[in-house]
Amino acid sequence: MSELKSKFMEVYTILKAELLNDPAFEFTDVSRQWVDRMLDYNVPGGKLNRGLSVIDSYKLLKEGKELSEEEIFLTSALGWCIEWLQAYFLVLDDIMDNSVTRRGQPCWFRVPKVGLIAVNDGIMLRNHIPRILKKHFRGKAYYVDLLDLFNEVEFQTASGQMIDLITTIEGEKDLSKYSLPLHHRIVQYKTAYYSFYLPVACALLMAGENLDNHIDVKNILIEMGTYFQVQDDYLDCFGHPDVIGKIGTDIEDFKCSWLVVKALELATEEQKKLLHENYGKADEASVNKVKELYNVLDLEGVFTDYESKSYQKLISSIEAHPSNAVQAVLKSFLAKIYKRQK
Repeated sequence: MSELKSKFMEVYTILKAELLNDPAFEFTDVSRQWVDRMLDYNVPGGKLNRGLSVIDSYKLLKEGKELSEEEIFLTSALGWCIEWLQAYFLVLDDIMDNSVTRRGQPCWFRVPKVGLIAVNDGIMLRNHIPRILKKHFRGKAYYVDLLDLFNEVEFQTASGQMIDLITTIEGEKDLSKYSLPLHHRIVQYKTAYYSFYLPVACALLMAGENLDNHIDVKNILIEMGTYFQVQDDYLDCFGHPDVIGKIGTDIEDFKCSWLVVKALELATEEQKKLLHENYGKADEASVNKVKELYNVLDLEGVFTDYESKSYQKLISSIEAHPSNAVQAVLKSFLAKIYKRQK
């Protein structure tokens, strides 16, 4: 894995150098340094799971055949396009949420002298993706499908973010709007498409597959993405900040979190009242009251039960797929996230 990761990082260096010398723009030394620093701060700092998954998935689709240098480079480049997309979303998301830290360091917009220039940096990150695709995939039969895929997934993610944001508008905080179907919709669009479906779809296109023939794969990956986000909601409250790399703020931010939706389902009228009064308030006392209620309702136990049922359901769906190679791709994805701690 470490060899794969170092190869992957080498490709980042190549792509970055190409972007910093893009002939479509005349860089000054200052602007080139800015973009260079901005990329290093925001793109390669995460776990890189989404990007590396393109290479893993493609390898499994090739059923153990040795990948050529070109295949390794191209799968890595597609992986980096997803990491660029992720960076674009996170830079803007942190501004919208007024977040403090990301990946264990200050959010980009909180870095001295950056501020709201970060909005344009987000737009730059988004625009780098078609530059990379054009340079390295323009001659490929699946080039248009790739562009289409990235555009579609970006639209779905932005729409999911919109539902999430308009559900939490200041001054219109109404917990009674929150339900499992709403949570599922937000998660499906905001997270599952770009984090789960996109890496596998990239690998399928490179392997010469038609995505229209793989709707069942898409559905399984969306389910997996939902399970992943429920884990995320759980870790936001019950995970340790040192392990997950950020301080959870879902309660303060009035998020439509799986935990609050479950709490509303299980609570007595009295407990619901407590939730309505304290959820979405930034003071420590209110947050602690919500957390105490989560403990009283044993949401840790409820989550453990949900986790094992989701896992069983996903395994059954995967094993029903006719292709062993596709099964291997989906199982490797599931193995990466099952019972994760961060």
